[in-house]
Amino acid sequence: MKITKEEVRNLFKHLEKGDADSFFTNVSENVDWTVMGTHPLAGHYTSLEDFRQNTFNRLAPCLTAPIQLVLKTVFIDGDTAIVELQATSQAKSGWDFDNQYCWIIEFRDKIIVRVRAYLDSNMVARLIAEEEEESTKVYFNRG
Repeated sequence: MKITKEEVRNLFKHLEKGDADSFFTNVSENVDWTVMGTHPLAGHYTSLEDFRQNTFNRLAPCLTAPIQLVLKTVFIDGDTAIVELQATSQAKSGWDFDNQYCWIIEFRDKIIVRVRAYLDSNMVARLIAEEEEESTKVYFNRG
């Protein structure tokens, strides 16, 4: 079965509403997810749990609020979707986290089985570095 643009848009509505758990019910437990780039979240993940733990869960403590995702564009070719997303939040240090994502997603029977995700590596690296620096200050300044 081929995936449709409408099905992809409906799937991403969960992320737009902040309901990541509902989105991830449509992702294979053995997903092959590669986050491209040269930042602390970049890597090749071979399970949904590993991906969520090392990306979504690692970003959350760096931000004042959960990331708000907005689906901008969807392209479909058979069982592959290319989506552009805008991700916004605010870093704990006060600057706007306004990142653009492009995900190339492969579906099998309407379930996501492979993703290649592209994003602004520098912005993510800065966000993680600031949080790690702040955590170090808290640790060493305990009296």
